[in-house]
Amino acid sequence: MVLTRKNLDWWCGRGILFFVLAMPVLATLAFGAVDAWAFLIVQGMAVAVFVLWAVRLWLNRKPKLLWPPLAWAVVAFMIYAVARYFTADIEYVARQELIQVLLFGFLFLAVVNNLRGQDEAELISFTLITLATLVAGYAAAQLMHHSNQVWNMVSPYTGRASGTFISPNNLAGFLALLLPLALAFLLVGKVGIVTRILLGYALVVMAAGLAATFSRAGWMAAAAGILLVLGILTGHRNHRLKAVLLLAAMLAGGGIFISHYLSQTVGYMRRVATPGDIGSGVIDTTSRLEMWNAASRMWRDHFWLGVGPAHYDYRFPEYRPESLQMRPDRAHNDYLNLLADWGAAGGAIVFAGIGIFIFGLIRTWPHIRRQENDFGSGQSNRFAFFLGAAGGLCALAIHSTMDFNLHIPANALIGVTLLGLVTSNLRFATEHHWHRPKTATRLALTVVLGSVALYFTLQECRRWPETLWLTRSERLPNFSPERAAGLAKAFASEPKNFKTAYDAGECFRTQSLDGDANYAKLAQQAIDWYALALQANRHDGYSFLRTGMCLDWLGRPTEAENWFSQAEERDPNSYYMVANIGWHYVQIGDYAAARQWFERSIKLRSGNNTALNYLLICETKLKEKASGRPMLPPWLK
Repeated sequence: MVLTRKNLDWWCGRGILFFVLAMPVLATLAFGAVDAWAFLIVQGMAVAVFVLWAVRLWLNRKPKLLWPPLAWAVVAFMIYAVARYFTADIEYVARQELIQVLLFGFLFLAVVNNLRGQDEAELISFTLITLATLVAGYAAAQLMHHSNQVWNMVSPYTGRASGTFISPNNLAGFLALLLPLALAFLLVGKVGIVTRILLGYALVVMAAGLAATFSRAGWMAAAAGILLVLGILTGHRNHRLKAVLLLAAMLAGGGIFISHYLSQTVGYMRRVATPGDIGSGVIDTTSRLEMWNAASRMWRDHFWLGVGPAHYDYRFPEYRPESLQMRPDRAHNDYLNLLADWGAAGGAIVFAGIGIFIFGLIRTWPHIRRQENDFGSGQSNRFAFFLGAAGGLCALAIHSTMDFNLHIPANALIGVTLLGLVTSNLRFATEHHWHRPKTATRLALTVVLGSVALYFTLQECRRWPETLWLTRSERLPNFSPERAAGLAKAFASEPKNFKTAYDAGECFRTQSLDGDANYAKLAQQAIDWYALALQANRHDGYSFLRTGMCLDWLGRPTEAENWFSQAEERDPNSYYMVANIGWHYVQIGDYAAARQWFERSIKLRSGNNTALNYLLICETKLKEKASGRPMLPPWLK
């Protein structure tokens, strides 16, 4: 085959399609790509997409650039993200968040400009539906076998299925996003009878997988997306009867499935029949309200710019309510999380983008519907995709009020891909958004794409060694010298990761507590590592706490006092933090003060053994002092 500009352009387009499909498939199968290694592979694929797009700009002598209004909002947020990164308090987490923003933003633009054809939309749709069917089938098998095994890992959510994700809520978000798409192709797609039967089977399997997650928010989101599709179809004379009959069949089948099987499972009894009995590790409604309140308080305190990209979890200890003794990770509401992290400036851009997208849907709808009405049967793949993708994005938007699916790379990748494909349909409504880029514009876009690709590549070269050393370190004995050495090598690759420095400090502090001859040297090494952690993250109360504990161990309690004070300031309502401050007062012999700290720790979390045991020691010592004679602790009597 003779290589010509046209041939090379075609191959570049196929390459972009391949990588755009491969990214969500890999991410979904790799636990949602929440682990660093999986996201780094996705990041490498994104680099390939950007490079291929840049090449296509020059292969076509007269390229056309589709630039819908939503593209301006996407670019505006990316520019804001870059600016906000340079002012963030915690550089490491802000950089990881920036990479995700740039990846999803440029992926959206790449999809709009390279995969806007009907064939590409159909291939992407059926690939994602097939993927969802397989993952949902895996989830159903997990539930039937009472297994929480996910590949080589174990999900902490017993009695609930999570498919290839760790969290059932993430699987629910994934299926809610794709169920309306499968439903739309089943009802109005221009497909053969065999394909329609397979779509019906896929729909049943996906619904069963969604039910097995026991994610109530996921159920509501999926129901909203499905009702949107069916509600629109009831307004079409060609589809009204099918939509009504299918809705009735789904309600009847769902009722039978729930009453005869689902209601007898452990997950149903825990999550639905007795929702008050939430079990360990489960986020209930009260906990969500507490996390939302913390997010709103962060936003009020940092109204315009927010606390920083992905900073919510690291600033949460300062806003922790007494009733919530856990790390939330995210606010479990993407909209509040957005305002807390990015402030009113970032929120305004995103909400404006949502408004622009909805306006674009309304503007495009008559043209998509007209194309569907041109067929006597009313079957149209373009109409099916537009309707199903809109329903899926609606489900994602609703689920985001109760969870953080937009921060799960697999779900975000699918959402961005569908968003780009739907947005590109605006070309049917108007020609105003087509542009013939001149040489200067093509050069500028090439430089931008090349710069992002280079930046991503450099970050890959920096983070892969860190990830490998961290993975090796996790397999070594806890707090061992070997683990400390591995952590030191990981920190050398990525010196902005405060958690690595903190973990290394923990290794040396624990070794020092063994009381060997070099205990003082080990304690000082721990202090040095905690100092490195604090350089990267001044909001981490535990680096202050552990430094104070090391100073107590070295016989320097006066110096330790200030460190404990700063630790309390950063996490005043943590039962563990309060208990360890009580430990400090035990070391200096102030048992009356220590007793108050332990009593408060027990109030924050009843039953924590650290505070209970030390409280007994304090009471024994205080009784000794009051009576003037030594007394045995209760457990030695």
